[in-house]
Amino acid sequence: MSRGRDEPGQVTLMLVGFFLVLAFLAAAVVDASAAYLRRESLNSLADGAALAAADGVQAEQVYTEGLGDVAKVDPQAAAGYVADYLVSTGALAHYPGLTWSVRAAGDGLTVHVDAPLRLPITPPGWDAVTSVTGEASVLVPVR
Repeated sequence: MSRGRDEPGQVTLMLVGFFLVLAFLAAAVVDASAAYLRRESLNSLADGAALAAADGVQAEQVYTEGLGDVAKVDPQAAAGYVADYLVSTGALAHYPGLTWSVRAAGDGLTVHVDAPLRLPITPPGWDAVTSVTGEASVLVPVR
């Protein structure tokens, strides 16, 4: 029994290529999942920080100036409440390198948090650390 063609090693080469593709796909899925989970966690953290800032600013204004049509948000006070919230929840220890910003506009504010993420699997040519962000907004209407 003789073969018409000489093909030794072709199947081995194809299997090696297949397993390399699978390895890169697995790395991409694991890294994307880690980034997604970090983003959801940071969104929750930003939600809590925004609510803490809004509650503090709203209560301070009500006690000092009374109720008006709009509860004005003081950006410095809101940033202080956000910082207090992040310290009290242990977020600064849980997310090393965590940064945040507070942007006030009219009767609302937006909290933006940013933390580095070390990817679980780093294929050649990829950065080992990436930045993941979370954001939450809150309105402080007076009714």
